[in-house]
Amino acid sequence: MKIGFVVNDVSTEKHVYTTTRLAMTATNLGHEAWLMGIGDFAYEPDGSLSAMCRKSTAKSYKSLEKYLADVQKGRGHQKCIDEFDVVMLRSDPADDAESAPWANNAGVAFGQLFAAAGVLVVNDPNSLANALSKAYFQHFPEIVRPRTLISRDEGMISDFVKDLGGRAVLKPLQGSGGSGVFLVNSKESPNLSQIIEAISRDGYVVAQEFLPEAKNGDIRMFVMNGSPLKVDGNYAAFRRVSQSADIRSNMSAGGTAEAVEVTDEMLQMVDVVRPKLIADGMFLVGLDIVGDKLMEVNVFSPGGLGSCQSLYKTDFAPAIIEDLARKVAIRQHYGISLDNSQLATI
Repeated sequence: MKIGFVVNDVSTEKHVYTTTRLAMTATNLGHEAWLMGIGDFAYEPDGSLSAMCRKSTAKSYKSLEKYLADVQKGRGHQKCIDEFDVVMLRSDPADDAESAPWANNAGVAFGQLFAAAGVLVVNDPNSLANALSKAYFQHFPEIVRPRTLISRDEGMISDFVKDLGGRAVLKPLQGSGGSGVFLVNSKESPNLSQIIEAISRDGYVVAQEFLPEAKNGDIRMFVMNGSPLKVDGNYAAFRRVSQSADIRSNMSAGGTAEAVEVTDEMLQMVDVVRPKLIADGMFLVGLDIVGDKLMEVNVFSPGGLGSCQSLYKTDFAPAIIEDLARKVAIRQHYGISLDNSQLATI
């Protein structure tokens, strides 16, 4: 299987990233793995699609650092996209939000072209186009979502926060990685107008009820093909805990990982969101859970497989790569009779 991993920029990738772990695992399993950045694509005059790609030189690696260094120092090759069996879109929208605001739309747009050319693209790029804003989250069943208002009207937002007892989380509609997230409480209430103004300067404001359980961090659970990712009896899930008074527990915001026991309530939550994840062709996602609510569905580049492996002494990456190989085999039998979104979660 020839598999491509789309990242923000190959030169800035880090060995701790889940994408690096997946690419190295694919290589170790005997597949041909290539990395390419969002800025490396080309739509050529003859209608063909290509990308400047890089791959490792060895066939097996024990070290993520060695693997990535080998890829990054290698010479780039212009490869036709139709040579690939699978392309994983793994760029992080938050990384390019300020420095390259064009990148996120471009990545999804080229992903749509790749899928139209007959390459399996995961997650499904047509659904990713809808997920570029947090409004996508509002399409999931209300029972799993915290009370939410999306608006740019200061009066509406202030009244909503008041209805919530003066405590709420405010964040921008666009973005991820914990960027621009504010907790409004009695201490911050005098600054509410300034917070709303700061966020709304760049678009809509998402105001959300604050869940008291958030003080204990949130839980990141990996879901593959609409079901919790489970290997050797262990779930790929962990608790992300903030190391300060900061309400953000994202690993990119300084959170740390702890082992977690997956409860029946969490599994029931997965049952609720499964139909939409499958319908949207969301092959691999990260559910962020606080208490009995779902705070976010990370459909672009869910991270933390390394934390899961360290906590449970279980390598979850091979199961992901092997499932992609299974899908490629299915396509060989069914061809384009199964569209991209169907094949992505079959």
